[in-house]
Amino acid sequence: MSTPAWADAAFFYHIYPLGMCGAPLHNLGGSDITSRLNSLHAWLPHLKGMGVTGLYIGPLWDSSSHGYDTLNYHEVDRRLGHNADFIQFVKACHQNNVRVVVDGVFNHVGRHFFAFQSLKADGEQSPYRDWFHNLKWGKRNKRGDHFTYEGWKGHDDLVKLNLKNPEVKSFIFEVVRHWINTFNIDGIRLDAADCMDKDFLQALKIFCKQLKPDFWLMGEVVMGDYREWNLDAITNYELYDSFHKSHNHYDYRRLAQTLERQFGEPGVYQDQGLFNFVDNHDVNRIASLLKKNTHLYPLHLLLFTLPGIPCIYYGSEVGLEGKRLKWSDRPLRPFLPHPNTLSNAPHPSLLKHIGQWARLRQQHDVLVYGSYRTLRVEKHLLCFERQYQERRAVIIVNLSAKNRQWAPSPSQLALHGDWNDVLNGEKVTISSDKPLTIYSNWGKILCR
Repeated sequence: MSTPAWADAAFFYHIYPLGMCGAPLHNLGGSDITSRLNSLHAWLPHLKGMGVTGLYIGPLWDSSSHGYDTLNYHEVDRRLGHNADFIQFVKACHQNNVRVVVDGVFNHVGRHFFAFQSLKADGEQSPYRDWFHNLKWGKRNKRGDHFTYEGWKGHDDLVKLNLKNPEVKSFIFEVVRHWINTFNIDGIRLDAADCMDKDFLQALKIFCKQLKPDFWLMGEVVMGDYREWNLDAITNYELYDSFHKSHNHYDYRRLAQTLERQFGEPGVYQDQGLFNFVDNHDVNRIASLLKKNTHLYPLHLLLFTLPGIPCIYYGSEVGLEGKRLKWSDRPLRPFLPHPNTLSNAPHPSLLKHIGQWARLRQQHDVLVYGSYRTLRVEKHLLCFERQYQERRAVIIVNLSAKNRQWAPSPSQLALHGDWNDVLNGEKVTISSDKPLTIYSNWGKILCR
């Protein structure tokens, strides 16, 4: 059961719609449906201009607050609009050759979910008494219910489902069938996959592929061996951590260790699809995380030239800042009603370069499918090779504020000769006695 080819070569844009569309913080249930999703149509030219081919959008489904406390999997959140609004948006994305992946929050539900409300109303007589994980009767919980239950990582507003229950499994599978048949989505990002039953995930994968053979399942896994989940792709938090720490420590040696472990010979994830990112809706934005904003350029250059599927979180393509608060992620999830709101962003030139790197990745399949080999690593300089069939690429990145010199070692004779620097638009000759100049906070992408 192979990973769909479209996903391997994709460049994703990540939208948190409740924030981006300016939805209220709470869903008041009886309030009117407001079609805020329609504002996203104005973003499609922006995405297409960047070279985006995949959109990860979520959470979308009716919930009480932040979107991960689902109360109805069958309806778009009333703060975002009607089902028909999302149907039209997916259709518009497909017309622009952009695949659509949604959040699947199946590990837990909100306390207003119908089955949990039945527990509160009917107690042990509820037909849903076996739907929830670690449910125990006879003792009140903190919310005053006559039972206790397990919440996701101790959060009692996120009630963990019992995914081993055949009725729960059947319910979720029918939800997925509804999403595919109604909205024509192309994939699901499985929220909290690292907390979910692996047998359930494998059965879900088989079910999805039967419905749509090129369907894509990506799991959110923060820690652990990414191979254990056997999904099409896994969030690469290990690389995310090395990305920003290596730049903040002015030392690429840490990053090189991660890359060798993941992709080198023998790398543990050579055959594992990985979803690479530098920030998302749960962590501080990269422009707030880096000590030097000039490092936005070498860092993103690496994002588009290393193995894995690159993703940009909305607004970070122009260096928007945002830090988590103690009790809120709201600063990470700003209201951006139109691409014009990015016009006064702190790093508008980053957008242009991201588009350039995305096009180069699409034009040179060695940057998508090529193997990885470290050629040289210093504190401020990282050089690696990608190879695919007869094609080769050498990528050199400099995080220093000064220009650096690079030349292959005498033993790397296979690198000698003429190359095309597709990043800077020039032809170069590699030899041990004629070093190349690598500009500060920049790099070279040499192909032949």
